[in-house]
Amino acid sequence: MAQEKRRLAGRLLWLLEIVWTVSIMSMATAVGAYFGWQNHGLDGALALGFVGLVAGMFLSLPLLLLQVLN
Repeated sequence: MAQEKRRLAGRLLWLLEIVWTVSIMSMATAVGAYFGWQNHGLDGALALGFVGLVAGMFLSLPLLLLQVLN
């Protein structure tokens, strides 16, 4: 019974990590694309959207995010 609870907790934590990563990366990409579109048009939206995607990949790691905020 205890092992089954640990397995369920591990799966829930894994699911939470996936949701966190997808949401942070999506938000960073959307913000980059928005600012790129507003300031530089389509080329800027594509370029800053990619920059946002890469930045979101690094910021999706909670420890790295906490170090940046510190």
